[in-house]
Amino acid sequence: MPVNRAGLKDFTRKLLNPSWLAFAWFGLTAGISLLEAPVKFTAPTLTRPVALDVGRVVFQALNRVELILLILLLVMVRVSRRSRELFAAGAGLAIILIAQTTWLLPELSKRAQSIASGIEPEASIVHGAYGALEIAKLLLLLYVGFRAWSPEPER
Repeated sequence: MPVNRAGLKDFTRKLLNPSWLAFAWFGLTAGISLLEAPVKFTAPTLTRPVALDVGRVVFQALNRVELILLILLLVMVRVSRRSRELFAAGAGLAIILIAQTTWLLPELSKRAQSIASGIEPEASIVHGAYGALEIAKLLLLLYVGFRAWSPEPER
C-alpha cells in the first residue's frame, strides 16, 4: 500500500501546532483551579484541614504536569516556526510557572500545613498572587491557542 506523503505531512504539521496543547493545558488548569479547588470546600463532610491537604497534593501534581507541558509547548512553538509571534507569551508562561514553583506553592503548602496543625497563619498576599497568576496563565494559554490556530507561517 503506497504511503500518502501529503497526508502524513499535513498530519505532522497539525500535530506540531502548539494550538491543541495550549487548549488542553487551559482545560486542565481551568478544571482544577476554577472548578475542583473551590468546589471541594463545599463538601459538607470534608474538613478544612483535609480539603487543604488534598488541595496541596493536587496543586503539586498539577505543577509538575504544567512544567512538562511548558517544555512541550516551547518545543512545539519553536518547531512550528512561531517563535517570533509567541515568544513573549511563552516567556510569560515560564515566568509564571517559575514563580508558582519556587515561591507560591511552597508558601501555600506551609500555610496549609500550619492550618492542619491548628495554627491559623497571619494574612498574606500569597493566595491572591497565586490566583492572579493563574488567571494570567489561562489568558496566555488562550492567546497561544488562538494565535497558533491560524495557518502556519511560510517557510
